[in-house]
Amino acid sequence: MKILHVEEHGVSLEEVHEVTRFHAKILHPKFSAISVILSYVFSWNVDVHCDVVLYMAVKKETVISRLYLLLRNSSQKEAVQEREKNQMSQGYSEFLLSSPNGSLKLNSWFAFKNPHSTSIYPEKIQLLPADTTPSCCQMIMGNTGVDIEMELIGEDERTVWKSVVSKDVYSNDSHPISLTLPGIPAEEFLKKHRAILIQGVKNPMPIADDLSSKGMIGDEEYSRIKAETTEQDRMRELLRSVLPKGPEVTGACLKALIEHEYHLVKHLSGSST
Repeated sequence: MKILHVEEHGVSLEEVHEVTRFHAKILHPKFSAISVILSYVFSWNVDVHCDVVLYMAVKKETVISRLYLLLRNSSQKEAVQEREKNQMSQGYSEFLLSSPNGSLKLNSWFAFKNPHSTSIYPEKIQLLPADTTPSCCQMIMGNTGVDIEMELIGEDERTVWKSVVSKDVYSNDSHPISLTLPGIPAEEFLKKHRAILIQGVKNPMPIADDLSSKGMIGDEEYSRIKAETTEQDRMRELLRSVLPKGPEVTGACLKALIEHEYHLVKHLSGSST
């Protein structure tokens, strides 16, 4: 008995030594050097699409941020969110930035540039395969009230990505901890703007983390939120858990929304007047 082994570049036959009900045992599998070489070459020459995520916090007069380059539709985003989970409770915010135009080569290196930074380490970031933890660049700049201008430059010196984070987003003065709402109870605010919140909240998990740490949603509720596969469904499940619990929990939820989605809440509070 032989087993047919099909690969992209051809086929091979493997001699079977022993067969059971569920397994076939091969004592001397054929080792194809060309298979290894081609697999290696192919893995370094794949065009992929990716997303760019920035985690940022303002510490006194300094802006600290970490930039990740993530394969689209992979588990890397969840891996990064898990890595950054503790930082989110220490004042960091997540920003899903614009994506590069077109595809990039997997395993390629890109130089990270910001004209106002005082430090970028490492200076280059690599687009890694889906089964690996993505690399990141940490950037430090003074809180000087200027926009954060960023770009990634490929090995051919071509700019593959540009983005700007407005000073209004990260400035302490424009991002206060509290926001005065026009006399609307938190529960009413969440119900009134439920549809927009479901579509507009970029990442509900930091909000769920805040509520979970305060015991306002249980482990089972938290697991259901996390198990959802889209940010919209996660926000929908979060509101489903929060809304029936009364003013204390809905108030805490709104406070977390203000902290993590300040500009969205500010916009909605203006439309509530």
